[in-house]
Amino acid sequence: MNTSLNWLNDYLDPPIGTEEAERILGNQGLQVDGCDAAGSDTVLDVEVTSNRPDCLSHVGIARELAAGSGRELQVPFHELPPDDTDLEGVESLTQVENLSPDRCPTYTIRMIRDIQVGPSPSWLVERLESVGLRSVNNIVDITNFVLLELGQPLHAFDFEKLDGQRIVVRTATEGESFTAIDGSKHQLQQTMLVIADRRRPVALGGVMGGQETEVSSQTTSVLLESAMFDPLSVRRTSRALKLSSDSSYRFERGIDPLGIERASRRAAALMVQLAGGTIIPGRIRVGLDEPVPRSIAMRSSRCRKLLGTDVSDGRIREIFDRLGLSPSINGDEAQIICKIPSHRLDLHREVDLIEEVARLVGLDQIEKQDKVEITVRSSQPDVAARSNLNQVLVGHGYHETVAFSFLNPEFGQPFCNKGDTGVLLDDERRKADPMLRPSLLPSLLQCRKSNQDAGNPAAAFYEVGATWVRRDGDIVERQCLGLLLDASESTMPFRSLRGTIEELVHQLGGDAELNWGPGGPPWLCDGLTVRNGGVELGVIGFLTTELQHQFGLQASVVLAELNYGRLIATYPPTRSVKAIARFPGIERDLSIVVDQQTPWSKVEDAVGDVQPDLLDRIDFLGTYRGKPIPKGRKSISLRMTFRHPTQTLRHDEVDPQVNAVIDQLKQDLDADLRE
Repeated sequence: MNTSLNWLNDYLDPPIGTEEAERILGNQGLQVDGCDAAGSDTVLDVEVTSNRPDCLSHVGIARELAAGSGRELQVPFHELPPDDTDLEGVESLTQVENLSPDRCPTYTIRMIRDIQVGPSPSWLVERLESVGLRSVNNIVDITNFVLLELGQPLHAFDFEKLDGQRIVVRTATEGESFTAIDGSKHQLQQTMLVIADRRRPVALGGVMGGQETEVSSQTTSVLLESAMFDPLSVRRTSRALKLSSDSSYRFERGIDPLGIERASRRAAALMVQLAGGTIIPGRIRVGLDEPVPRSIAMRSSRCRKLLGTDVSDGRIREIFDRLGLSPSINGDEAQIICKIPSHRLDLHREVDLIEEVARLVGLDQIEKQDKVEITVRSSQPDVAARSNLNQVLVGHGYHETVAFSFLNPEFGQPFCNKGDTGVLLDDERRKADPMLRPSLLPSLLQCRKSNQDAGNPAAAFYEVGATWVRRDGDIVERQCLGLLLDASESTMPFRSLRGTIEELVHQLGGDAELNWGPGGPPWLCDGLTVRNGGVELGVIGFLTTELQHQFGLQASVVLAELNYGRLIATYPPTRSVKAIARFPGIERDLSIVVDQQTPWSKVEDAVGDVQPDLLDRIDFLGTYRGKPIPKGRKSISLRMTFRHPTQTLRHDEVDPQVNAVIDQLKQDLDADLRE
């Protein structure tokens, strides 16, 4: 921002020189990119960061210089002439209607009548020209002067040119035309904020005024606008129309809410002084009330610890006094309480106040430490669990994927469970894929299709990410783990993926003895529900042929989706140590014929019901379908290991328990023993 040194010195006592101003601003984070002589003046090119909109004015820069140098800041007092009691109030002459308070939180107007528009005095012309602005007329020059002085954009309307002599703050109608002050013509969109009269837009809110109501040499009455506009709304309008101004630059970064009234009073007083006329009594204000000052507490001990230097409490309070933060002491907790001025939009937390101390002390004055103390914290459980999960899955040959969170509903809707619907976004930018993914599996399937097209014949993928569904009117988000294993990757892909899940649950602290029961969702063929200790973790199964063709896959795939939060809930694992067996065990293998739909978990439950005291473990060996097994039945082979902790077992001790298990299997599962 171009800043006149002579102009700055209007507010500083005693005046400051170029070199000192450049040094102080640089130390306080406002880099001076250049200094140019302009007659008896010097123009500083100050780089103002986006978080300091309060410095986009001469008073703002002067405030920083006063705080850094100890000079007195002398801001002009904006006193208006006394009201003429014989005149009607402004509310009887015009009206303001705000139909878009979200885009325009505060809107105010004042009226000045019987003015004489003409050339500006030399001092005003010099001030504007020193920073690169040309003089237009006294009224327009005053609004520009106050903008550069206080940082609050203003606009003056020719009151007589307003149709209906009223102001309506609203959004534009689609395709509505508007001609800006610079002569450019624009077709507006319905998302753009306009200031309108009874029939047309007369200004783009926060961006630029309109040509049809601009102040001219024939103007005798003006409406002076001072308002606050939503930064995002201003930015979108400015970018869409490729139309920017000093006003839009400031509104995009945020303005001082108390500066709205201050700037309006300052401009009105100058108009009476330089253009004659009379201020109509009163003003119209619609929108938010003036904000109550915020307070932030800062611990002196925390400040000294973060900065690594010993700054006394007295020095800290002096710095806050210079910054206008009105510090007070909370003796019980050794805190300094600061009241945040309305222009400091960047101060929100304790660490922001500590940064202010560092700026005013000077970063070059903070002692350099020979050693930096670093406190290494142990990993958070969720972070460690994720790392462990990655190690297990990568060790099993899986590759992690990171996919986009949006889908075409054609691919996402089939993966919505009963009672759930997809979450669709009403966004023009998401026409092709407006659905938030209800499952990770469509993303994994699309990734598999991309690998297939690239000539990768087999794949194993996983992803951890968020999914969204609409349930009972609410949007439900959850973290999931999705797994995909290509059928050609393994001779028994289902068992391979199942083994991976068992190992994963075991490594994350859960019970490795999972329950696998029927009840998978409709998008899985022969799907199973995975439970750990009665808690449902997710589902596993083959993708249906219909969906396989829909995604364009040549080979079938096995899929699993688990609730990530439940999966890592038992982390970190607690391990129990078991002594190595001193005596050998006896192994007995059984092959039983059961119903086709009987899962392995039912076999385990039946054996557990017998509670054989010598049984050390039971292992699944395999399954078989085909001749001579009857249709609708299957053969399951298992191995039982029996062991005694203090002696070697004899076969006659084991036989009764084996027979009891066989009887229980026949009773519970209608099992037949294969010879």
